[in-house]
Amino acid sequence: MAWFEDFRNKVVLVTGASSGIGRETALAFGAVGARLALVARRRSVLEEVAREIRKKGGSALVVPADVTNSAAVRACFRTVQKELGGVDVVVNNAGMLIPSPVVDLKPADLNAMLRVNLFGALLVMQQAVRHMQKSSQGGCIVNVASLAGRRGVSPLGGYCASKFALVGLTEALRTELRDTKVHVALVMPGVIDTPMAQDEEVSGLWPSALNMPPSWVVWAIFAAARFRLVEISVPPGSATLEKLAALMPGAADSVVHWATRTTRWLTELLGNGERIRS
Repeated sequence: MAWFEDFRNKVVLVTGASSGIGRETALAFGAVGARLALVARRRSVLEEVAREIRKKGGSALVVPADVTNSAAVRACFRTVQKELGGVDVVVNNAGMLIPSPVVDLKPADLNAMLRVNLFGALLVMQQAVRHMQKSSQGGCIVNVASLAGRRGVSPLGGYCASKFALVGLTEALRTELRDTKVHVALVMPGVIDTPMAQDEEVSGLWPSALNMPPSWVVWAIFAAARFRLVEISVPPGSATLEKLAALMPGAADSVVHWATRTTRWLTELLGNGERIRS
């Protein structure tokens, strides 16, 4: 599509770029001529992604960093500023999932998810805003949250909590920046066919054959950045259904309970019980 051309020579920073949605997003932006800054902890894996981008004629800068480390995030943005001259789009995608029923949830596991999914996202947002506000062009921050940030489901209670918090933080930042040239968007994926979706405890929630491809989320990220959308869910409309369900929480609980039991039964019946991680 012609509007892909709008990203040519734009600097796009992607966190969690080593696998899953982040990797596919980086490859897609590279394919349309964007200049990529690839951020994750593992340099060796980032180098593989960068080689794939360059092989197809794209440009990629590897910037290893732990998003939970404030000094590392500041250094990451300084490097991107120095090497690429600034940042136009930030795809805030790094995340982790540790499934557990709430009654068994270890505080250390919840803390680990909050550190990456919430505090890591916060540190990246803060640096992105500071750098983008110095540019006359502004920029766009796309936070990859989850439909689990609108509705709590088991055994994802801790993950849901971290994504609920990210949604609230994003909405607050969006209102703070309303009269500026920095736009903040939310992308809310459902169950995507990534390594995160392969955890045995999680795979029973949803038949793996129905997992959506990462390309669906990539399209949503492109659309959010290009058209400055406030929120887009994958599949479209699913977040709206969750908001409506919140008006009748008791009925929604019953539907989720029934759907979860049915899905687990079908998964066992089909011998399909081992897939989920984003």
